[in-house]
Amino acid sequence: MPFRNLPKGRRKPILPSTMAKPVLITSLGQLFEGDCLRVLPEIAAESADLVFADPPFNLSKEYASKMDDNIPDADYVAWCKDWANECIRILKPGGSLFLYNLPKWNLLLGAHVAGKLTFRHWIAVDVKYSLPVPGRLYPSHYSLLYFVKGKKPTIFHPDRLPVPCCKECGKEQKDYGGYKDKMNPDGVNLADVWTDIPPVRHSKYKKRAANELSLKLMDRVLSMASDPGSMVVDPFGGAGTTFVAAELLGRKWTGSELHCEDILFRFENLHEDADNLARIQAAKNTLFTRETIDLRDRLGNPLSDKYRINGREPRQPQLNLD
Repeated sequence: MPFRNLPKGRRKPILPSTMAKPVLITSLGQLFEGDCLRVLPEIAAESADLVFADPPFNLSKEYASKMDDNIPDADYVAWCKDWANECIRILKPGGSLFLYNLPKWNLLLGAHVAGKLTFRHWIAVDVKYSLPVPGRLYPSHYSLLYFVKGKKPTIFHPDRLPVPCCKECGKEQKDYGGYKDKMNPDGVNLADVWTDIPPVRHSKYKKRAANELSLKLMDRVLSMASDPGSMVVDPFGGAGTTFVAAELLGRKWTGSELHCEDILFRFENLHEDADNLARIQAAKNTLFTRETIDLRDRLGNPLSDKYRINGREPRQPQLNLD
């Protein structure tokens, strides 16, 4: 990851420069193994509908690529500005840029990008950890910044979410009182605080030792800011979640990663992600999930008939045949 615009004496790259080379080509996308600052300049200007960037957070994490994830703050921010400028260049007018990072870094990087793009949202993605942090408030969210090139996005159709309900009894966590009949049968409006994106920990879904993006997160972002056939770019492929989501959702995609072995293995077993994505898709854009409806029916506490629920058939009377 070369630093191209640093003062003299601080131009040492994190890794030796290597020419990017494609290591995976599908009917929808292509993956390059190499430095994002060698790949991004090869992408045509104003060709991407959506760019999603989830760089290393400079937290001394260990990666298979052996990159240095502990560099001076000023160097890290300067490097981020370099690739962010390239991301802005390749965006179409009306295209969307999402930056996923710690609030510490997105505060600085967001100020830089806001001078070139239109800011839309600071999305807080809840972090489900409980580790002690002495001397300061507990950091409980990642920052997902959402920008658009121009005044408004060309594509914007956010998902709607089910009413939050108790997993044990199925009861609504919020009392909608006399407004039940006014609720949209497709679900509740998506807000800018996302508390339903669990970290990827289970071995069934985790594809590499280092942290990786949730497929649910990428499904939500791609569904909101792209259409089938849109071009999606991710310069930091990681475990390949962006590419997998794009492939399964029918988006064109391209991107890079310094070490692609995990991504290649994941594409060889794409059916696992396809099954997971099908479950994710079935649990959105509906006022109540099928599981909640069935649970309440089993417990003898069915949902109020005042709710307008897509696909709900009239309940049949229970007959005692004894």
